[in-house]
Amino acid sequence: MFRRLSQWAVAVPVALVIAGLSGCGSGEPATSSASTAAAAGAKELNVFAAASLTETFTELGRTFEAAHPGTTVKFNFGSSATLAQQIVQGAPADVFAAASPATMKTVTDASLASAPTTFVRNKLEIAVPKDNPAKVDELKDLTDPTVKVALCAEQVPCGAAAVKALDAAGLKVTPVTLEQDVKAALTKVELGEVDAALVYTTDVIAAAGKVQGIDFPEADKAINDYPIATLSKAPAGDLAKQFVDVVLSQQGKDVLTKAGFESP
Repeated sequence: MFRRLSQWAVAVPVALVIAGLSGCGSGEPATSSASTAAAAGAKELNVFAAASLTETFTELGRTFEAAHPGTTVKFNFGSSATLAQQIVQGAPADVFAAASPATMKTVTDASLASAPTTFVRNKLEIAVPKDNPAKVDELKDLTDPTVKVALCAEQVPCGAAAVKALDAAGLKVTPVTLEQDVKAALTKVELGEVDAALVYTTDVIAAAGKVQGIDFPEADKAINDYPIATLSKAPAGDLAKQFVDVVLSQQGKDVLTKAGFESP
């Protein structure tokens, strides 16, 4: 039932409310049976989330569907800045989870979201290919013009964090590519198209040994807070609140912490 939403424009939520759904903070199954839910009509929940949340939210989405028979969770993962603009332009979203307060502010300033809650934090690592051909050991190695570096674009949360970290170190890096989300930057490393990239710790963990991660002290100067909020025009408002409850629950915290996110 679970599937990823590749284009928000094709996702048209069905606005039928199924009575009797249980709250999700406890992670208990809904009291309605699957047959009752099917008879009432399937529900869709559209969640817009930062690319770095892909693995954890996918897992939580499956958990949510299991507890809410008849409900399909559709995700739109990508750059938080792009997702925020899509929401402002009228995309049919129910929940927004951003990788920075600045990108969430785009939505709240437009009066399109409830008061956001910071649910996790994330920091940068240097990602290099498994064989580390450029012999990168620390942040200053990225200033070597022979080292091919991928960064996120500055308007993207991972790019803004990279700028802060490099400024804190007093370093200037000239990237060979600027990517629109952190997963795209990581992919450049996995494919060997670059020698290094600044990505989140969680992305290095999610790569499951395809890359090496290198810690650097200046990352502590550029930690990103992740806020989550239900959207004021959410087609599936009740389900949106319940999904946020799952993210904020102990079950949600366990999934996110295992993936490398830090508590706020």
